[in-house]
Amino acid sequence: MLDSKKFINELVDQGYTHLCVVPCSFAKNIINECINNSNIEYLPSASEAVACSIAAGLKISGSKPIVIVQSSGFTNMISCITSLLKPYRIQFPIVTSLRTYKDGDSEIQHELLSKNLVNLIESLNYDYDFLDSKNLSRAVDQINYSDTNFRICILNKDTFNKVELEKKHQINLDNLSPRSHFLKILNHKFFCEDVSFVGTTGNLSREMYTFMPDTNNFYMAGNMGGALSLGLGVSLTGKKIFVCGGDAEFVMHMGGLTTTGRYIKKIDLTYILFDNQQNKSTGGQNTYQDHLDYISIAKACGFKCYEETIFEPNLFEKVIVSANELNFFHVKCGLDEVTTRPPPGIIKRNSL
Repeated sequence: MLDSKKFINELVDQGYTHLCVVPCSFAKNIINECINNSNIEYLPSASEAVACSIAAGLKISGSKPIVIVQSSGFTNMISCITSLLKPYRIQFPIVTSLRTYKDGDSEIQHELLSKNLVNLIESLNYDYDFLDSKNLSRAVDQINYSDTNFRICILNKDTFNKVELEKKHQINLDNLSPRSHFLKILNHKFFCEDVSFVGTTGNLSREMYTFMPDTNNFYMAGNMGGALSLGLGVSLTGKKIFVCGGDAEFVMHMGGLTTTGRYIKKIDLTYILFDNQQNKSTGGQNTYQDHLDYISIAKACGFKCYEETIFEPNLFEKVIVSANELNFFHVKCGLDEVTTRPPPGIIKRNSL
């Protein structure tokens, strides 16, 4: 296991300037150390393609970026690799985790790439190397080689030792109601109604499984940023649908917002954004999206919006209604204890 602090300090000494990141639980310790270290800039990105494009801009302007992503999102950056990095010969270190999978796991989004990530990398005319988890000097050498060659470093679990975010980087949500309070309201209010729910990947789907046992739910494992578009497809068949998303999920594929808004008079869809200001399932890193006005964005895309951010479950219970045309609600919420993942049989159910 590598010392996270020494690794980051060595990267700083080597002149690296930015970590362009879409968080991954396998990389959370190195990400946390970067956030804690004022000598290198942590640059959280809405998607892997965004991280890759930003890094390209940094590199051609004289900086030294590193991109860190997880394997389930690696495919989001393939167009950037094939149509930008390769033709312009822009090289910088790309580190992707290798998320594992075995038969019976609930995280079915990792099944394909757990067996084929290396093949995918090679199909892009990159080579690869597994980041050394024991020899710090060799690991840094691997990063340096990737800075001047088309090579991707693959990160295994437990490569870096544990690092907690410093207090100033932690988010205190103790004054907010946990998301479970709002999910229980949905479960109570809609369990007898002809309406279905789509939950985005991560802890939200897990919590829906625990706190919404009486509603008709689709738990989307993977495809982060695609919950709204999936819900649009469902609603276009005439079904009433609720989409339960998160703040990081909201920004990953915002084209889903603009596309959905086109059908405001034709569908019954309600999008609830549960905003806990962080990537909870990958270590609790801040999403750094305080500059966003989610309600105004949704309104500009054509949604009928509840005009105020909702903090209290009592207000939520009063204003939340069954899907009627195209609605948007922004809910600020706190954290629950980690809950059980839906079992594979339920996760793989493919109908609503």
